[in-house]
Amino acid sequence: MCGICGEFLWRDGQQADQQRINKMVAQLAKRGPDAQGVWTHEQVGLGHTRLAIIDLSSAGQQPMQDQELTLVFNGCIYNYKALRAELIILGHDFQSDSDTEVILKAYRQWGSECLTYLDGMFAFAIWDDHQQQLFLARDRFGIKPLYYALTDQGLRFASNTQALLASGGINTDIDPVGLHFQLTLHGVIPAPHTILKGIRKLQPGHYMLVQPDGQIFVRQYWQLNAQRPEATDSAKPQTEQAWLDATHDALKKAVAKRMAAADVPVGVLLSGGLDSSLLVGLLAEAGVSHIKTFSIGFEDVADERGSEFEYSDKVVARYQTDHHKYIVPNSQVLPRLPEAIAAMSEPMVGQDAVAFYLLSEQVSQDVKVVLSGQGADEVFAGYFWYPQMAAAEGSALERFAPYYFDRSHEEWLQTVHPRFHLNDVTSDYVAERLTEPGADSFLDQVLRFDSTTLIVDDPVKRVDNMTMAWGLEARVPFLDKDLVELVMQAPPELKLADGGKTLLKRMARGLIPDEVIDRPKGYFPMPALKFVRGEFYDFMRDILLSPAAQARGLFNQDYIARLLASPEAPENFTAIKGSKLWHCALLELWLQTHVDPYNLAH
Repeated sequence: MCGICGEFLWRDGQQADQQRINKMVAQLAKRGPDAQGVWTHEQVGLGHTRLAIIDLSSAGQQPMQDQELTLVFNGCIYNYKALRAELIILGHDFQSDSDTEVILKAYRQWGSECLTYLDGMFAFAIWDDHQQQLFLARDRFGIKPLYYALTDQGLRFASNTQALLASGGINTDIDPVGLHFQLTLHGVIPAPHTILKGIRKLQPGHYMLVQPDGQIFVRQYWQLNAQRPEATDSAKPQTEQAWLDATHDALKKAVAKRMAAADVPVGVLLSGGLDSSLLVGLLAEAGVSHIKTFSIGFEDVADERGSEFEYSDKVVARYQTDHHKYIVPNSQVLPRLPEAIAAMSEPMVGQDAVAFYLLSEQVSQDVKVVLSGQGADEVFAGYFWYPQMAAAEGSALERFAPYYFDRSHEEWLQTVHPRFHLNDVTSDYVAERLTEPGADSFLDQVLRFDSTTLIVDDPVKRVDNMTMAWGLEARVPFLDKDLVELVMQAPPELKLADGGKTLLKRMARGLIPDEVIDRPKGYFPMPALKFVRGEFYDFMRDILLSPAAQARGLFNQDYIARLLASPEAPENFTAIKGSKLWHCALLELWLQTHVDPYNLAH
């Protein structure tokens, strides 16, 4: 719902620089077009841009103060009304009806433990003037971003990397660890790393405490359990029907709370897939009328369809939604591609990033908040590679890597310039995460890792960046805390049966058209970025052979030459069907867009 930024200077008695805060705020303006605020006090400064969704009055403006506490907050607390009532009983007075003030009072009441009370998506910072310390926190699934940079004077933070880069003095050297992740996990660089050495991000489900002497403590406040409930636990489902009923109930509650926590209309991004269609069906089941839905489509390329209108139209016809359908010819995609990349806080290779950017532009003219189906495939096992992994043999890493990694470590060494070479850090990281305690089976390990890590810096980050580029807030019911904690304990056979997403398919039967449930798994289509031809090929070639790319020397030129010679050769697609040429071109263009202007200016 907003953009946040700030700095805390603990060295040499320096004063916070309001001009520097203003530069960061300017880079967050699109995230919050309704209002801006800057507050400085001695060595600390906070900035905020507002997208007004809850308590539209000036009482909800930020930075928000409560005696010695000052807060900037991005996101939405879905249970803020219940928490507000509880805090009033505990003796707290409120001056607004906002969820922002609820966070302030909750922090005063419970300190860092307040995070266990908050149900929502959030990234926030609280300055405690009495303790002279800064408290930063991020929601359990990292739905809202929080980047930071350590400088010679102290710490800066922001909702996007663009704001930190604009603040000046950021180390923009390529981080080899981030580069290994970027080109192996199709653009996923797990926190705390990014592609740049000078910018880091707070891990989901963690908070950071910055003390007056510059000491920084990062603590995890939540972790996801993926184990079967005890047979004697009567509070947990034990039969298939009980799991189905409990999941149905949890998803209905997840949708309802995201509809209720808004003082503005809420729409649905309707792709035509099972997940978004089910959201429409659940809203109708709950008695919501005049549902606003939005779909986008592109031209077909090769044998790949560019739209899923044949399915979304069936949902619209069943529920008579207030539907808006947008068709974008490829001739309009390429000219808009640089805009979408300019909105990316990190290089994102997913084809649907551009689709979400163009769709959000249209949707933002009609509503401020939308529901989106992100998270369902990761939580409910909807992707085609899950059965492949489950059938494989070997260690957890040996079963995971061949079906997910974009390239082996050996190919990565061939892809980048030797000065970036290092050990296989991605395999080491993935092996460690998959084998952490708290998961009963290999599939449990994979889904837990996907839901808490991989999804954060792939679809969830893309949706946040592309929607907030137009002042549009996306809410993701399938990443509801209570829902995910429940489903993660369900038996694997209730996820992989029926080709995946068993619970959702059985829940949807009779609620949405059978054709949508039984169709092959689809993806938000953008074929021109998968089958690279014509002007799209010329565009990517020109990027990778440009003087800026040659001067950077990021890639091994023999490898780039092989990609350019045959971009559609089988070996030039990743395991999950992405274009390796697009992956390299996107990374180079992102660096040219975001990093080079600041390097040239300094």
